[in-house]
Amino acid sequence: MTLSFRALMGACAMGALCTAAAAQSTTITVATVNNGDMIRMQGLMDAFNEAHPDITVEWVTLEENVLRQRVTQDVATKGGQFDVMTIGTYEVPIWGERGWLVSLDDLPESYDVDDILPAIRGGLTVDGSLYAAPFYGESSMVMYRRDLMEAAGMEMPDAPTWEFIKEAAAAMTDKGNEVYGICLRGKAGWGENMAFLSAMANSYGARWFDMDWKPQFDSEEWKATLTDYLELMNEYGPPGASSNGFNENLALFQSGKCGMWIDATVAASFVTNPDESTVADQVGFALAPDNGLGKRGNWLWAWNLGIPAGTQNEEAAKTFVEWATSKEYTALVAEKEGWANVPPGTRQSLYDNQEYLDAAPFAQMTLESINAADPQNPTVDDVPYVGVQFVAIPEFQGIGTAVGQQFSAALAGQVSAEQALSMAQQLTEREMTRAGYIK
Repeated sequence: MTLSFRALMGACAMGALCTAAAAQSTTITVATVNNGDMIRMQGLMDAFNEAHPDITVEWVTLEENVLRQRVTQDVATKGGQFDVMTIGTYEVPIWGERGWLVSLDDLPESYDVDDILPAIRGGLTVDGSLYAAPFYGESSMVMYRRDLMEAAGMEMPDAPTWEFIKEAAAAMTDKGNEVYGICLRGKAGWGENMAFLSAMANSYGARWFDMDWKPQFDSEEWKATLTDYLELMNEYGPPGASSNGFNENLALFQSGKCGMWIDATVAASFVTNPDESTVADQVGFALAPDNGLGKRGNWLWAWNLGIPAGTQNEEAAKTFVEWATSKEYTALVAEKEGWANVPPGTRQSLYDNQEYLDAAPFAQMTLESINAADPQNPTVDDVPYVGVQFVAIPEFQGIGTAVGQQFSAALAGQVSAEQALSMAQQLTEREMTRAGYIK
């Protein structure tokens, strides 16, 4: 048990007890990703230190791929190197089910767990228990040029269909002036092109696996998904799209070369920033498209703070997680950095705040996009897995990237859609059999 700040100061004032009292303070190590939100948090630690002088926070800040490798190794072996880990929505259900994370069900009432958006909370919950706290969340949506849409004589609905997206892409394309009707991810990777294509496939009624874990790439639904994606990109997309991920498409959109872009909701603040975007005053937003089957083609992701079961400092770690993902932290960021810079996508109270809504004209569509995602029931038919744009099993990172390579090759014209789907079916079936899912 740590001493209070007042007791510690009193002891130190007496001199003889200072060393003993200080020894009872707790040091926790936080492993985190090197994104803007987490770097900002490190710059605001004075507020935490003032409120909790008995807890010292040490940071290990890593690039995403290195972070994932380090924390996975540590949590699996209960190594105890880290007391708090920054992990994604992909890891939480896998690690929670395996008992690798500490439950956060005993956070104080003042934390207001019920304020966390249901879709985000659902992705972090296993058997009714919360295993991580979100500090940033996102879905995906349509970002489009209102001026080009108007010039095409069309009006974007708030909830478009894929058929409308096709028609609009055709009408907005002007390749002679390097304006492309639509920009989508083509770069291979489970978190790159497969994030988009898995979400799109959900809206087409496609699944990664049936209830017996048999891969479904030989289904008509996957054929329709990939065929329409390739048509959109080959007819109305930019050249070299098989190399384009989030950052490449962001640059294309900001420079006025994309009529529409379907991607992460966090991009909204970048494309509407007049210092970064040449089309900032012409950007509109809509929900990701659907096919009338009850599911939209949008994903769900969050960066979260979790506590590994191997920690020796559970109480101090929970104190930090509570502070870093609280309403009070959001207010602190707003005070220091402005409302437009607060971590988005985690709490309903943020979207009830008029100051935030005024600073972020895309806020309401972001909220609706997040709420439209259901990680427990991601597609039209039943599935044995959790996850919207991924499958929450350890094997998915390798399988998802391998499938993404096949689909990227199809986009580059190296193989046909039929060949890509056939290879995806074969490699996924092989890996799932090897892993014991298929008997």
